[in-house]
Amino acid sequence: MPHFDSAGLRLAYLDEGEGEPILLIHGFASNKSVNWVYPGWVEMLVKAGRRVIAIDNRGHGESDGSHDPDDYGAPAMAEDARRLLEHLGLTGVDVMGYSMGARITAFLTLNHPDLVRSAIFGGLGYGMITGIGNPEPIASALEADKLSDVKDRNGRAFRAFADQTKSDRKALAACMRSSRQRISQDEVARIAQPVLVAVGTRDEIAGSAADLARLMPHAEVLDIPNRDHMVAVGDKAYKAGVLAFLESVARVDGA
Repeated sequence: MPHFDSAGLRLAYLDEGEGEPILLIHGFASNKSVNWVYPGWVEMLVKAGRRVIAIDNRGHGESDGSHDPDDYGAPAMAEDARRLLEHLGLTGVDVMGYSMGARITAFLTLNHPDLVRSAIFGGLGYGMITGIGNPEPIASALEADKLSDVKDRNGRAFRAFADQTKSDRKALAACMRSSRQRISQDEVARIAQPVLVAVGTRDEIAGSAADLARLMPHAEVLDIPNRDHMVAVGDKAYKAGVLAFLESVARVDGA
């Protein structure tokens, strides 16, 4: 698996297929394989004629990380994504992030608009503005000796997921405790690129997709039927909606 240097960290990524590039940014406690390879995203997009790039965020997967919360945060990870695109010599790419990856995608789009042709915010609606609750129960769950010690429902879900992905739980706890730079409504309104906001109809974490989408001039909503935050990422309706969105972006861009 290839790696690149990002401010002294050795970060892993995959790069498969040919055609118009799309960058995939995974969610918290996940990695490029769990979020994008195993659910079939990479295979589907390559078959659709796309060049697929997916990063392991710092502290996740095969990438370097630390146990210091000051080394994390979505703006810092957005700069990792920026360095990966520069490493590959790419601009004007489509970018899809899920959950934490959607927040990273938003910062990448705001801070480096020339790099992003379109953005897909998966698993994160108006929670991008308000935040998604107190991070401490999840961080504490990640540091607990065993899953059975965790009583908080969301904490148990993320701890079980971290165990499943064999993640560095101390790095994830540091990431969860990192300083959370808010994105305001006014900042989101500056995103002029085409945007798809895709959230499961049973997602209790993401916040309203419609409320986020109406802030942006060229955003649309994709409801992922009967899916919660943890399982929506592999849904067929999500995949079909993303393909249709990407095709519409390509048509407009080529007009």
